[in-house]
Amino acid sequence: MPVLMAKGKYKFSGGVHPPDYKGLTEAQAIKAGPAVKQVTIPLSQHIGAVCQPLVNKGDAVEAGQMVGKSEAFVSAPVHSPVKGKVKEVGLASHVVLGRCLSVIIETDESSGAAVPADFGADFDDSGFTGEQICNAVALAGIVGMGGAGFPTRIKIDPAPPKETLIINGCECEPFITCDYRLILEWTNKIVTGIRLARKAAGCKRVIFAIEDNKPRAIEAFRLNRQVESNDIEVVELKTRYPQGGERQLINSVLGKQVATGGIPPAIGVLVMNVATAAAVAEAVVQRRPLTHRVVTVTGQAIAEPANLYVAIGTSAGELIEFCGGLTQKGAKVVMGGPMTGVAIADLSTPITKTTGAITVLTKRQIGRAKLEQRQTPCIRCGRCIEACPEKLNPTKIAHAVMHNMMDVAKDYYISACIECGCCSYVCPANIELTGYIKTGKVLLARQQKKIPQ
Repeated sequence: MPVLMAKGKYKFSGGVHPPDYKGLTEAQAIKAGPAVKQVTIPLSQHIGAVCQPLVNKGDAVEAGQMVGKSEAFVSAPVHSPVKGKVKEVGLASHVVLGRCLSVIIETDESSGAAVPADFGADFDDSGFTGEQICNAVALAGIVGMGGAGFPTRIKIDPAPPKETLIINGCECEPFITCDYRLILEWTNKIVTGIRLARKAAGCKRVIFAIEDNKPRAIEAFRLNRQVESNDIEVVELKTRYPQGGERQLINSVLGKQVATGGIPPAIGVLVMNVATAAAVAEAVVQRRPLTHRVVTVTGQAIAEPANLYVAIGTSAGELIEFCGGLTQKGAKVVMGGPMTGVAIADLSTPITKTTGAITVLTKRQIGRAKLEQRQTPCIRCGRCIEACPEKLNPTKIAHAVMHNMMDVAKDYYISACIECGCCSYVCPANIELTGYIKTGKVLLARQQKKIPQ
């Protein structure tokens, strides 16, 4: 039977249309990243408990060896991408936490990695049980690679029951094209991961959701033999940021709302990113832990923007240098994209399992007012409320954080913010609303002793 091609029937509220800048890298095939002499492996690369180190200074490690683990239910182990020797176990730069306990490994010799080939189209999943799939995913340390970092083993568990699996191929963040290239180049691997996740979770329906500004990727997926034979629906969605947000995606595809504070499994839905699906396939079929990922290195200041297959733990500075350095002065280096990413001052900060891009922004792209932090008083225009896809009042939350009124921030549902950046993008007063909200969440987590002081 032909693949079901459908247009999204529904749409989420709010959102914005920033310039996408994807032309810098969308035609760049995935290539091997730099050979590294040292990697820094953070022991926190996921939602949940921080891992405890399994190695000590001076220990020899093999490529793929587990170097950190937690016995907590919500956690995921971390592995070394290289063969080498542990230089140190101690605090190192972390894109979100500032500093984090990490395992620093010196390689025996400069270590690079060839880009893995795609799978064949003849995969047979009958040799794997749901339990085997779940165990392999857990041991491999797979987490959501689209940004959230939730341990995948928990998501694909058959309890609670899940009716629908949605594969997120939207990649709505400006600049980033790593998932787009994966869809074009690793189509069979992604579909294999989808089939395995579907079997583990027990989903009856599978939907591949993608924005309509990616016609080549849509066609590549639609024409894949496995897609047709496994009744995978392909749904084309209207391009609008943040279409790829989990809650927004469910709303656009199914017309269902995930309750504030709730999770998709509560309404019988599992959402998985395409990169995560590919990692699941490698973990189950090839028994490969998550030690490498594709990262887009981009921005108008980058000499040679590229999509690179790199070892997790490689520094941002090494990736920028590998891409020819800067052709003009960069005003800001962002881990991730410009909407949801985090600006870093330390180029030794390593990429993690959830790092999809290194974006170097110029002064012109940022805008003089924002660069000089010329913030003016809120004029109560309401643009942030109109743009918020979660129907929150971002200015109320941000001002509560500014004045250390965390109880007020909680009353305005700070925890429901998905940190998409829409409010900051539309604010005429140049108030970094999302930044204040992110800070507020960290302060609350410290108050509740969920993260170190």
